[in-house]
Amino acid sequence: MRFAINGFGRVGRSLLRVYRAREDARAVLELAAINEIADADTVVHLARYDSNYGRYPGRIARSGDLLAIDQSLVPLSHVRDVAALPWRELNIDLVFECTGAFTDRATAEGHLDAGADRVLFSQPAESDVDATIVFGVNAGELASDMRVVSAASCTTNAVVPVLDTLSRAFGIEAATITTIHSLMNDQPVLDAYHHTDLRKTRAASQSIIPVDTGLAVGIERILPYLAGKLSAHALRVPTTKVSAIELTVATERPSDREQVNAALLAASQGTLSGIMDYSVEPLASCDFAGEAASAIVDAKQTQVAAGRLAKILIWFDNEWAYASRMIDVALAWQQRIAQSAPPLKERLQ
Repeated sequence: MRFAINGFGRVGRSLLRVYRAREDARAVLELAAINEIADADTVVHLARYDSNYGRYPGRIARSGDLLAIDQSLVPLSHVRDVAALPWRELNIDLVFECTGAFTDRATAEGHLDAGADRVLFSQPAESDVDATIVFGVNAGELASDMRVVSAASCTTNAVVPVLDTLSRAFGIEAATITTIHSLMNDQPVLDAYHHTDLRKTRAASQSIIPVDTGLAVGIERILPYLAGKLSAHALRVPTTKVSAIELTVATERPSDREQVNAALLAASQGTLSGIMDYSVEPLASCDFAGEAASAIVDAKQTQVAAGRLAKILIWFDNEWAYASRMIDVALAWQQRIAQSAPPLKERLQ
């Protein structure tokens, strides 16, 4: 499957690094194009040197209109109009839409009109896409005939596996979710006229900043049985990598700390292996940088009050883990496509 990355920012560059690190991805996926409006020298520099993850472990250089990435030459374009992208001549099977600027099917169809076969959004999308996938929970919904899919958000990928596990084990009457998220590019370095949300006009490195979130709506799309039972809040904090979620759940059936942790541990070792991890060490946020799991449950922080109110702390690398799930969705999608293809003998007739 030949893929392109549209938007080579934080998520796009994380995708490149995760792709390079995973043999299973390189065996199936081929990086065939990158589109980024920044100039080529800046693209090379930011791909080579990263404040969160260090130097790129291979080779990245400019070669005319191409990027020399490890042993490959990858076309680099700087096109703003999605419909004008060179996907047809490059035979692009899948576009990772990583600009963060587009969320609807109309934009995705611009990629399709430009010649791409499929589009995977790196952010929550509108309800008119074919599916929103949280890998490990509802990847079974992927189908070969789908053209436009969203990989939800990093936060949705972190909290949904935990919510689904707790619901299966104890039932959920209601839940509140507080995301404690590292700073992002939509915040200014110093106070600035930057956003209609006045809190987002404040310096990212100087404050804990409450921000709006559509997390509850996104979760309900994946777990519709929780509709009307969720409340979500978000804080931005002055760290550059790794985020956390404080999840408080009112359960339908009684439980204690040991039972809650046992259910989460069992899931992490079973159906959610590699998606949800379980930590018993006294760690801090920086210790989870580069972790590929969507969620890491901090077992030492689990609390249960009055047998019905459980509080769980979840860590996640909001860049690396999310890029890992996007790769997983792409691989699963390709597998569905391959399974639906007619046998070679039939295709040759």
